[in-house]
Amino acid sequence: MHNESSPSGKRPHPPELLSEKLTAMIEALPPSGVTLNHLLALAGRDGLMILTALLALVFLIPVSIPGVSTVFGGAILLIAVCRMRGRGLWLPERLRTKVIATDKLRPVLQRSLRWMGYLERVSEPHRLTWLVQGSGATMLNNAALVLGAVLLMAPFGLIPFSNTFPAVALMCLAIGLVQRDGVSIMLGHVANLATIGYFGLLLTGSGLAIREAFNRVAG
Repeated sequence: MHNESSPSGKRPHPPELLSEKLTAMIEALPPSGVTLNHLLALAGRDGLMILTALLALVFLIPVSIPGVSTVFGGAILLIAVCRMRGRGLWLPERLRTKVIATDKLRPVLQRSLRWMGYLERVSEPHRLTWLVQGSGATMLNNAALVLGAVLLMAPFGLIPFSNTFPAVALMCLAIGLVQRDGVSIMLGHVANLATIGYFGLLLTGSGLAIREAFNRVAG
């Protein structure tokens, strides 16, 4: 029987999953502490969306590590802005050299990989490619990355899921851009809108609580 899988008769290896690349990056973290400089080196030729996925990964579970939201969210924001302007990545020295303790970061990233796997299972390459290619789609997707990063940096870190929702948006966008999957891109846009709705509810509830407290004090 003729084997059409490859000229050598061997089946080609399936493309490496994003979660596998992230697992390798997590295992390669230095034992003492990690900086964005080191993460940039680990991302290498795989591109800025791989780095974006790694930075967003820590927020997929409602665990807070001091300083991570500002540093990682700021880095994702600059990645998105540089993509929007069509320029190479520039990061200020303060962000590039900020040290995050590996013994705190690695366990969170490893636990988050399970949720990353759930998102990855719904993704397939080359679906609804009109949401991925073209100048209009590129501009919209870059704007969505900017929005997701801004929402991630919003001052709601102590409120459950306030970082998780925008992280899901960023992760879906990163997966979609890496795999050219318009469905994942669409889910990223929906997650951004859901985050805005969630924050709106938080602000509305806080406003009503403050007004009620003021009315009671004013008597």
